Amino acid sequence: MNLFDLLFLLLALSAIVSLIAVLVLALSGRRVQSVRLLSRLAAGAFVYFSIVIITSSISPRRLLNMGDAQCFDDWCISAISSATSQTQTGLAYLVNLRISSRALRVPQRELNMAVYLTDKDNHRYNPSPRPSDTPLNSLLEPGQSIALSRLFIIPPSARDLNLVITHEGGFPIGWFIIGYDAWFRRPPLIRLQ
Repeated sequence: MNLFDLLFLLLALSAIVSLIAVLVLALSGRRVQSVRLLSRLAAGAFVYFSIVIITSSISPRRLLNMGDAQCFDDWCISAISSATSQTQTGLAYLVNLRISSRALRVPQRELNMAVYLTDKDNHRYNPSPRPSDTPLNSLLEPGQSIALSRLFIIPPSARDLNLVITHEGGFPIGWFIIGYDAWFRRPPLIRLQ
């Protein structure tokens, strides 16, 4: 958890308390104070979301190296290694990953994770499903790590491949926290060289 996560939690708690106060003031007949507090809350939310969106639009896309971990709370994933081989339909790219838990007491799992390759022309290459694939959303005990892999079949014309690990679907919490890969900032690229 970083500083911006804590700031978001503090501001969300303050907003909830303010909304309760607005409701209490309105129900007790003090509508002027209720409207004033609600307008201050709306102005604060506007300023905060403006900062989130501006930060998203000016922050460059992050570039990670093989072995760099991407952590979502206490759940982490990293690309450990990759290997290529020639097939009849193109190039087979095997990427070895490791998911791990930094939690000390409770099991961890991350939902809605996606892993794919992208080339210099921004074409997306999803992994080829294999029955032996360990799911990315596997439940991890505290301190546990699991090795897994994904196989990608890509055309020979694809150049400058990078791996992308990101959330797809689910609740977009990154839209509310400063510095997350949301709004205009795309998820980081992991160099496969």
